[in-house]
Amino acid sequence: MPPSAPSVTLVSKSTIFPDQKSNLGDMKLSVSDLPMLSCHYIQKGCLFTRPPMPIDSLVYLLQQSLSKTLSFFPPLAGRLYTDRHGDIYISCNDGGVEFHHAACKTLFIAGVIGPLDVPRFVQKFFCFDKTVSYQGHFKPIMAVQVTEIGDGIFVGCSVNHAVVDGTSFWNFFNTFAEICRKITNNNNLSIERIARQPDFSRKSVLISSAILRVPEGGPKVTFNENEPLRERIFSFSREAILELKAEVNGNFNAVEILGKQSDDKYHNDNEKNWMFKTAAPISNTAEISSFQSLCALLWRAVTRARKLPSSKTTTFRMAVNCRHRLSPKLDPLYFGNVIQSIPTYASAGHVTTRDLRWCAARLNDSVRAHNDEAVRRFVKEWEKDPRCFPLGNFDGASMTMGSSPRFPMYDNDFGWGRPLAVRSGGANKFDGKISAFPGREGNGSVDLEVVLAPETMAGIESDLEFMQYVSN
Repeated sequence: MPPSAPSVTLVSKSTIFPDQKSNLGDMKLSVSDLPMLSCHYIQKGCLFTRPPMPIDSLVYLLQQSLSKTLSFFPPLAGRLYTDRHGDIYISCNDGGVEFHHAACKTLFIAGVIGPLDVPRFVQKFFCFDKTVSYQGHFKPIMAVQVTEIGDGIFVGCSVNHAVVDGTSFWNFFNTFAEICRKITNNNNLSIERIARQPDFSRKSVLISSAILRVPEGGPKVTFNENEPLRERIFSFSREAILELKAEVNGNFNAVEILGKQSDDKYHNDNEKNWMFKTAAPISNTAEISSFQSLCALLWRAVTRARKLPSSKTTTFRMAVNCRHRLSPKLDPLYFGNVIQSIPTYASAGHVTTRDLRWCAARLNDSVRAHNDEAVRRFVKEWEKDPRCFPLGNFDGASMTMGSSPRFPMYDNDFGWGRPLAVRSGGANKFDGKISAFPGREGNGSVDLEVVLAPETMAGIESDLEFMQYVSN
């Protein structure tokens, strides 16, 4: 018999309120927020070695830090509500967030990050498992769980996906860590400023009068939450990424490391623009980014492993940040969802028989074409037919790339060092869902969290073209 999964037990549960009253008014959900009402809450968190303090002191410190952080992020302590016309808003009413203290003292760090596949018990490190974002009408918009294990702790955040995208999520998480670190190091209970103040304005093309009609009881997720899946982290070193990009571009002048798009460096040295910075300058001759090269590598491997008919149309979707694509640009720290899903289509035969550069060029073409005009076209099309985002792999030939290796996930130092690893919960996972993380060593390394049907995962694990670049 396989060993039983470790048991994560709830030690305590409380509600944390902002330490200052909100002066923000209601915030209307945008055409980028509303489609996410059918998605699960975002669940991401960080694993740390055990801090040098008693667990009760640690829990109190995190609660205190969270309270202060919420004062800078009032929407996260609010609730969703729908008015009589059908418009949906965030009420910044200081309703508070849930805070859970959990424990699994028989589990150790090696048991979390050591196995080849991500263990299913990692999902127990998060609150609000499988909670659909529409439920933010009735539940807190956010919950934080700190789980103590034998030699470490895991800090996991679950946040309503109709309220934040990855940029806003990690800005909150970074600020939470920043405030905790300040209190830990200086015992400074008065936090007047934070490094990256979010922009809560609601004056853009994304704010619309279109009404999303939701079914009775609210929307549901559009994929099978119970299908058998495997989940694995594939790591790619800086050197492997450079080699891959050089192969795709036919040269060894690959200097852009982290770009999701080769054309989306945000030219401003302001600290607020961390999500647009790359690890090195972009070469004027670089046509295809390292990240697009990596996506093409995975697209080919998964398509081969699925053994699709050559005429079958495959889809590779990439979630792209549109803050800097609009004209005028939105603030880099605009709070909310400003992502759009860009599909690239190609037959299975073309994906598997054309070369790697061909696949990467298709992705590059799609991303380059997504300019201000394209973003506005997406908005207008949605306004004609308001709907929730259909997340999933409906035809057995689709892949969806989310998150970003540009997000500063390993900058979350709460006062006891950088994270050992980043992990996600069970939210929004289906066959073909990929999430990109920065590698812990930085310098352009990338981790891909890959979720696939078991037989497809076995296929890419034996795919020589793919695995030659994998470092773990």
